Amino acid sequence: MSDRPVFVIGCPRSGTTMLQLMLHSHPRIAVAPETRFVIPTYTRRRAFGDMRDAACRQALAEWIATDKSTKFKELGLARDAFVQEATKAPGSLGSVLGTAFRMYADRFGKARWGDKRPSYVKQVDILRRIFPDAQFIHLIRDGRDCVSSLKEMPWFTLDSFHAMSTWAEAIDYGNKLAKTLPADSYYELRYEDLTDDPGAEMQKLCAYLGEEFDPSVVSPKQAADTVVPLHKVWHTNTHGEVTKARVGSWGHRLEDWEISLCEDMLGARLQDKGYELSGAPGPAKEHIASLQRTMAKRRSNRSRKALRDRFMRLREPGPVAALLTEEQCALAGIPQQRAEAEMPQRVM
Repeated sequence: MSDRPVFVIGCPRSGTTMLQLMLHSHPRIAVAPETRFVIPTYTRRRAFGDMRDAACRQALAEWIATDKSTKFKELGLARDAFVQEATKAPGSLGSVLGTAFRMYADRFGKARWGDKRPSYVKQVDILRRIFPDAQFIHLIRDGRDCVSSLKEMPWFTLDSFHAMSTWAEAIDYGNKLAKTLPADSYYELRYEDLTDDPGAEMQKLCAYLGEEFDPSVVSPKQAADTVVPLHKVWHTNTHGEVTKARVGSWGHRLEDWEISLCEDMLGARLQDKGYELSGAPGPAKEHIASLQRTMAKRRSNRSRKALRDRFMRLREPGPVAALLTEEQCALAGIPQQRAEAEMPQRVM
């Protein structure tokens, strides 16, 4: 049976929490609540040092377990136990990170772990460096519904132009991933199809993951009580049955000018994913210009981040890829049972 990590990605408010709970309801998979330590650890890897050094692994694990920004506490793990296990892990950055998720899966007696964070859709390249055997599930939702839902979130403080850009970016990254990743590493499904026939869609998804279908994944409301943090009141709907009640609700949640702009600027992407346009009149020129400026600015920011990462890759202090699963070890040419013993130790 597979022990590959699973990542749920997509535009925020596209139903990723619902899918997280459906997967977590599977008897072999535990999908953690959103944490804030995977990408920050990667971007700060030079500061944490060479992970072949046990002291560096311990220091990183202590930061993950104690820094308020990481949300480690939502995993429900004992801090000292995690630090001890991470310090004993094979000498790589990914092994320390993967240990947290592996321990989370152990909490539920599950053999396999997953992580859900919508913004990962833009960071798959990084995640594949850390977890080279990872499988990605991209959940897509009608961009007009995503935009209308984002506007209502207390944590989304940007305007409608940024909401539209966020959805467009997720679609564009997904299209690129579909062309470049192996078929067993990237899977795409629509929120509308999942809510319309959860059983059929989850059977196909389980087949992609190499798992047997289990009926429990169709009714994930029990998982919400243990996986969704209580303070996330915007996820209230996940405590009920899978429903399609919110499909197409953008018609009364968006303003007329927002519908016009979505269909004009995002129309090709919407239609490519099977969504019909309403035939709204063309948007005002000033709205088009504002969205174009927003998209250009965000694109420039992403380019700068990518350039910094390319530079960082030239000066990495130690191994990045995790060495915890069977395939991770195989990709590194190390038998899994001997991974820790054979990892080269840093000379002090």
